[in-house]
Amino acid sequence: MTRKFVGDRVLVATHNAGKLEEMAHLLDPFGVSVVGAAEMNLPEPEETETTFVGNARIKAHAAAQATGLPALSDDSGIQIDALNGAPGVYTADWAETLNGRDFVMAMERTHRELEAIHAPSPRTAQFCCTLVLAWPDGHDEVFEGIMPGQVIWPMRGDQGHGYDPIFVPDGYDVTFGEMDRWEKNKISHRAKATAKLVAGCFD
Repeated sequence: MTRKFVGDRVLVATHNAGKLEEMAHLLDPFGVSVVGAAEMNLPEPEETETTFVGNARIKAHAAAQATGLPALSDDSGIQIDALNGAPGVYTADWAETLNGRDFVMAMERTHRELEAIHAPSPRTAQFCCTLVLAWPDGHDEVFEGIMPGQVIWPMRGDQGHGYDPIFVPDGYDVTFGEMDRWEKNKISHRAKATAKLVAGCFD
């Protein structure tokens, strides 16, 4: 049985303003306010694991220990079947440059690598999200969500973030980048993981 969340404040262990806003919106009905890692002046811990759950645990436990607050972290990325699951946990790393993250560059790399191996269509993929809610006493709960679909080229749409302009979710003919952000938030991998989190710890 999962541990229930008690209290009215949770630290979301991210420096990503978009993710913070999403989580605040999703938890608002439960009377829970969120505070971000940047607001608490927390450093970003080094993500040394090779799985989504491993890296999410690093971030959640580091934040909970540093602040004494329950901490919620997210590790997510896109897995492309023809690339043996890459970029996976290295989704953000593919976008790293000396001047910050460049996801257009990352999407172009994805397309080049798929073309190099002549990957047939549809180029199936899935967005994966792992949420970890950690308490200062070391306990945690883990929730996972997956959104299957395919990657396409060229990029379409300027909504969302990351690899959204090249990902078409199953059952749709538009990319995440073309979808209204709140509509996307209802069906995304993060929404699915969050629904499990809410059912397990907040309902």
